[in-house]
Amino acid sequence: MRLRSLLYVPASSERFIAKAHERGADAIVLDLEDSVAEGDKQAARAGLAQSVPMAGQSGAKVFVRINAEPEMQKADAEAACRAGAFGLFIAKTQSPQQVCDLGKHLETTERELGREPLVFVALLEDAGAVVDARPIAACQRVLGLVAGGEDIATSMGAEPLPEVLRLPKLLVHLAAKAEGKLSLGTLTTVADYQQRDALEAAAREASRHGFDGATCIHPSAVPIMNAAFSPSEEKVAWARAVLDAAASAAAEGRGAFLVGERMVDAPIIERARRILQKID
Repeated sequence: MRLRSLLYVPASSERFIAKAHERGADAIVLDLEDSVAEGDKQAARAGLAQSVPMAGQSGAKVFVRINAEPEMQKADAEAACRAGAFGLFIAKTQSPQQVCDLGKHLETTERELGREPLVFVALLEDAGAVVDARPIAACQRVLGLVAGGEDIATSMGAEPLPEVLRLPKLLVHLAAKAEGKLSLGTLTTVADYQQRDALEAAAREASRHGFDGATCIHPSAVPIMNAAFSPSEEKVAWARAVLDAAASAAAEGRGAFLVGERMVDAPIIERARRILQKID
């Protein structure tokens, strides 16, 4: 699944929701959490029945970011399920048990509706969640992980500087990849989205590390993420050349061979396959 750009949209803003499908994002994340004022949360939840199909009308996957408080989380999740959301962003995910319990809670509603199970993206937003990242990633419904840089820094009593965020974000990234799940984000904070050059550099760095995409807090970031997490024409041409050469080598009984001046063997062939999967 290609999720290069995931655009946050406040679920309380009719104006932003109406235009969300025009932004070119691979996914829309309707936010019931931080971007919605406390007094507007219930109305935003009730509005999901209209906002989910509206946001997804151009084919983007629609997620709903649900609140972390137990008294709100299950109600948010059930409303998203009934509205037809593809998945949930689980704010402030703490443990695998929390993820499993939420999935169990949704089973009755999903059976009643005859719909596919919701998938989860776990937002890890404190030091404890980072340490438990791999067991969280291993949960059946978890599609991917996101490390919340600003919150992680706050939980550590630190500043959200690149050198501070790099290690916890890489730990979350490695946990996701170890379980075969998506890794979403960059190695810096996304709060400074107006610094286009820095944002583009951060996205390209994350792509080199194997991140699959990143969340966007402003529509202007969407084309940057789409470009950064898509393979270049040069990479696509290289990958095709590798697979063509691999087919010829296999017919001759050779496992390793040259493409240009570079030796190619099994892991490089697999890397070429994955590059081409990103353009399907």
